[in-house]
Amino acid sequence: MKARLKWVDGVCFMGESGSGHAVVMDGAPEGGGRNLGPRPMELLLLGTAGCTSYDVISILKKSRQQVTDCWVEMEAERADTEPKVFTKIHFHFVVTGRELKPEVVERAIKLSAEKYCSASIMLGKTADITHDFELRES
Repeated sequence: MKARLKWVDGVCFMGESGSGHAVVMDGAPEGGGRNLGPRPMELLLLGTAGCTSYDVISILKKSRQQVTDCWVEMEAERADTEPKVFTKIHFHFVVTGRELKPEVVERAIKLSAEKYCSASIMLGKTADITHDFELRES
């Protein structure tokens, strides 16, 4: 996997993934930025949610669950001192579908967290990561 990051101005950077997709990262105005894009740590959190959601949806589909929607609400805390790593992250999954089995959803989330999601397993080295979920009938 390769990526490229180029400084634009101030604390604004343009990242390009190896697959050719671009993203702008910027800081808050009080930190010298122009607020043109998400902060790098926000992208890290979003990337982790994407990684685990990919796993969960894949596992649920393989388990023949009738999933129609899924989203993750996250809350994270960072250390007060440098390096300001994540210290706590909570993932709240909202899964919508027909006749979803709670035990299957719980297993999918656990498998992602403990075996498949490399991003959350890495972040788990510094952060206490917790998960919960709710099911909604569609």
